Amino acid sequence: MTAAAAELPGLRPGGECSPPPRDGVTRASRGYASGKEDYLRRLRKVEGQVRGLQRMIEADTWCPDVVIQVASATRTLQEVAVGLLNDHLRHCVSNAAGKSGADGDHMLAEVAGTIRQVVRL
Repeated sequence: MTAAAAELPGLRPGGECSPPPRDGVTRASRGYASGKEDYLRRLRKVEGQVRGLQRMIEADTWCPDVVIQVASATRTLQEVAVGLLNDHLRHCVSNAAGKSGADGDHMLAEVAGTIRQVVRL
């Protein structure tokens, strides 16, 4: 999030939709809180896939089989990223837009930057 976006009323510093503080303190809720267990399940699945990939490499598995499994793990991570971004848009950004009379360009820039990072995957 940009510094300007953090100044918007819906994205106030220390609020639920603001970036985490540098002191390591966590907040009770994020936009993805209702789907947290699903995200954790998916990430555990990827963790298992990566361990399986390590075993495949150790066992000198045929390259195309390894690549297929890498693609599967990558797709799962991309789905998690898109889901988190969707939750962020629906929760944090829409709340900020509803509470803010300020120009929405700051929020759009923050979202666009996040999307650019996801697309680079």
